[in-house]
Amino acid sequence: MDRRKSLKVIAVGSLSVGTILAAGCADDKAADQKSTAAADEYGRTPEEEKRDAELREEKFFTDAELATIAVLANIIIPADEVSGSATDAEVPAFIEFIVKDQPHYQVPMRGGLRWMDLKSVKLFDKPFAEATKAQQIELVEKIAYPATEDPEMSQGVSFFKTMRDLTATGFFTSKVGLEDLKYQGNRPNAWDGVPADVLKQYGLEYDEKTLAQCLKMEDRGKIMTWEG
Repeated sequence: MDRRKSLKVIAVGSLSVGTILAAGCADDKAADQKSTAAADEYGRTPEEEKRDAELREEKFFTDAELATIAVLANIIIPADEVSGSATDAEVPAFIEFIVKDQPHYQVPMRGGLRWMDLKSVKLFDKPFAEATKAQQIELVEKIAYPATEDPEMSQGVSFFKTMRDLTATGFFTSKVGLEDLKYQGNRPNAWDGVPADVLKQYGLEYDEKTLAQCLKMEDRGKIMTWEG
């Protein structure tokens, strides 16, 4: 499944990234609201950091389930000439964290992974993660599209939608995914001063001190200091 085609399917398949981006604070409403000190560079409070650490210590998925998640994630977003794969972006670890942070994902995800293995055993006599790449793609193609009408595949279709949403969210909120998007974040615009023709129009010009302090290209990245 081509990566760009996968992303097109994501767009068509009602991706709900926005709701997942709130992960990490939804279940922490009882935390002490008086604490405003940032725990780290992301602005997490000490209470949030404590809860995150506790969740990371827990383990929900089995090793076999994580192996299946890794295979599916890389089918959804494989490596290409632009960037790494979903597993390069540590998507399985992201999904492991999310299902602990938002427990309503636990039953659908575990049930879906079980469905994948049972269907794979029925079709290929082996669990999904142990099937050949061609067999894995064959099964995924049966559930990757919301318009699939086969009632036997309805549970798989529902699971794959969740899996696809979580994979996309995990990938595009990672360093690998942000670089894939070429996201630059908030950056200041470069200002080179009032254009020369405008200054000339009004009979104005910059004095040497202003030019030296404010319009030196080589000092653009430095923090300005002002005279008392």
